[in-house]
Amino acid sequence: MKEKLRIGIVGTGGIAHAHMRQYLQMEDVEIVGASDIIPGKARAFLDEFELNKVPAFENNEKLYALEPDGVSVCTYNTQHHTCACEAMERGIDVLCEKPMSVTLDQAVQMARTQKKTGRILTIGFQPRYGENMQMIKHLVRSGELGHVYYIQTGGGRRRGIPGRTFVQKDLAGVGCLADIGCYGLDMALNAVGYRKPVTVSAYASDYFGKNPKYYDPIKGKGEFSVDDFTCALVRFEDGLVLDFRMSWAMHMDTMGDTLFLGTEGGLKVKSPNPDKLWGGAWDGGVGEIYLYKDIDGNPVEVHVPKKDEDNKQNFFFKKVRAFCDAVKTNGPSPIPWQEIINNQAIIDGIIRSSAAHEEVKVVIPEI
Repeated sequence: MKEKLRIGIVGTGGIAHAHMRQYLQMEDVEIVGASDIIPGKARAFLDEFELNKVPAFENNEKLYALEPDGVSVCTYNTQHHTCACEAMERGIDVLCEKPMSVTLDQAVQMARTQKKTGRILTIGFQPRYGENMQMIKHLVRSGELGHVYYIQTGGGRRRGIPGRTFVQKDLAGVGCLADIGCYGLDMALNAVGYRKPVTVSAYASDYFGKNPKYYDPIKGKGEFSVDDFTCALVRFEDGLVLDFRMSWAMHMDTMGDTLFLGTEGGLKVKSPNPDKLWGGAWDGGVGEIYLYKDIDGNPVEVHVPKKDEDNKQNFFFKKVRAFCDAVKTNGPSPIPWQEIINNQAIIDGIIRSSAAHEEVKVVIPEI
């Protein structure tokens, strides 16, 4: 087992700061370098954390040449697959920020590279490490609900268009769907055990992002060219139906609760913080939880007590720590592509269906 892990950061934008803060809390981790294609950005990033002697690069290959044990890929969404595959080909383990990629083809390329190289590839869904999310998963998988045949999930912000690289199609690929929508999908599908999607019928719009009353491209530091709302009906090969909706901006307090309907019971997870303009996204927060059952022939509602989890950063630390532990022990990927590729197939299907204005088939190639 390695005593000190040598870690690099690929892409030094906003989310890279969250990764760095976690690594710097770990005595068994050494940051060996950072790279970013924008001149001077990686250097400024490292200097911000007083890592003045750690080398900065504008070329990922130079970072990979240092032979780090692992890297955090924190680039634009559209470059996740390229950077992750290059690192794995060089024998480096990868923690890739969510979403896994933009298209299914990109996710398949990542999966095949991981299978060929045997390196660790874990995808950054930190809400999984929250105790409430784990409790929801346990309740759903316990059999308490019987056969789960329908899920409603999603989330939304009343006002929450992030701007910058999040809203530019050439960099982000898609908008709210990739930013916070992937959390809603993972929250639901991880609970039931990832299943294979077969069709998607979707709709997307950009009414708020294209309206200067709600988004200013100058203040937002980027022209808006992605979705700010999307919804979809997803069918799975075992008959499960998923009703999904996600929004960055809307005239509503919430897009609705997450519902698991089963033959023996139902579970309602209320949207987190609907009173806040940026509330309602499943990026770690969880609202009140209710279980619905029949007892002695009488319908009952049970309020399930929650754990107190106000500090979402703790989820992020656990995510990064799980990656480091896997690298040190050569263990399995904490959040493997074998699960998340289904998430990515749905996102890909939503993109294709909303563009075609019709239902599309989802086919995940053999890896």
